[in-house]
Amino acid sequence: MKDEILAHLNDPGHLEKMYRTNKGPFKREFRTIYPELKGNTLADFWNERLNYESDEINWGTGRELFFVIIASLVAGIIAKLPAIFSINEEFFYPRNIGFVVFPLLTVYFAWRNKLSTGKIAFIVGATLAGLIFINFLPDVKKSDTLILSCIHLVLFLWSVLGFAFVGGSKKDEEKRLSFLKYNGDLVVMAALIVIAGAITSGITVGLFSLIGFHIEEFYFQNIGVFGLAAVPIVGTYLTQTNPQLVGKVSPVIAKLFSPLVVVMLVVYLIAIIYSGKNPYNNRDFLLIFNALLIGVMAIIFFSVAETSKTNNSYTQIWVLFLLSVVTILVNGVALSAILFRISEWGFTPNRTAVLGGNVLILINLLLVTAQLFRVVSKKGDITGVRRVIAFYLPIYFVWTIIVTFIFPLIFGFK
Repeated sequence: MKDEILAHLNDPGHLEKMYRTNKGPFKREFRTIYPELKGNTLADFWNERLNYESDEINWGTGRELFFVIIASLVAGIIAKLPAIFSINEEFFYPRNIGFVVFPLLTVYFAWRNKLSTGKIAFIVGATLAGLIFINFLPDVKKSDTLILSCIHLVLFLWSVLGFAFVGGSKKDEEKRLSFLKYNGDLVVMAALIVIAGAITSGITVGLFSLIGFHIEEFYFQNIGVFGLAAVPIVGTYLTQTNPQLVGKVSPVIAKLFSPLVVVMLVVYLIAIIYSGKNPYNNRDFLLIFNALLIGVMAIIFFSVAETSKTNNSYTQIWVLFLLSVVTILVNGVALSAILFRISEWGFTPNRTAVLGGNVLILINLLLVTAQLFRVVSKKGDITGVRRVIAFYLPIYFVWTIIVTFIFPLIFGFK
């Protein structure tokens, strides 16, 4: 793209078309070549345009606002279905919690990206398949496959959302990384909205209690439910229409927490040796250990996504490399623990799911670490890391399909 920008620098129409087609890559490539183009009137204009940030909040178009309002109401109604139709909450929520928000976010991005009829049909078919399958699984008490299916269904719906976000393009690695960045920005924005909502709710309930009205139960069972269901939708809308709101916060968080997590993991691994507890003979400890592994891996991927959008800090790349190496050690401990448990007590749905997930994560981490090593040894750049992460994401989607839809059949709903 860099050569194409230079070739068409004096063709405003072509540059505009390139920018609207691939905004992220265009911005990144233009910023790398702008120092050589300073003084060129058109280049100076594009530099000002790409770096201009409005101080005002953009509320989008009327159609977008209308969609957000309707989607938020629909999400709240879905969350309230057990109360409306007297459905058993213990049956409904574990199976359908993902349907409260993900399909609506998927619709939002499908509409925004103007997906083709075939891609929309795929999204609708995948969502309906998940909805029908999970709700027709036998209601077996203490079923491991049911729990695994419910958990991985959320990841499956998240993957479908990613498909809508990316637009179904298999070659656009930048959009896949943008999807990871969107998730990080959404977490930050959602946290701010929840904090603001909690403060507002506390003040509201407190003021009404002062005049003798105790509205706690009504408020939290109705307004609170609708508010929580709307948080991801409103947060998504704000991050997409106003990227500057958290655009500078997310990179700071990534740079701040990466070195802290490296130190924490090293200290934690040493503490395990002295604590006497280990994942080999403690099942709950193994589950927490794997949750830690997934969380750290998410930090690595999110940090890489942020690094790719900002100036490549050599120190930051070193931190990510060290974090990847330590995470591989953590993964090795978890993987050896699950192999030990399988050799002692055989295969179960949980052990098989954890084994498969750990193997996939280990391969992904090894690939990412290899590319990061190339960067720190100055034999490559961050593009290789981005490419590996973007390439590997669909593999996790395939794994969610296997665990969600096939595991219950293989293990007889046990």
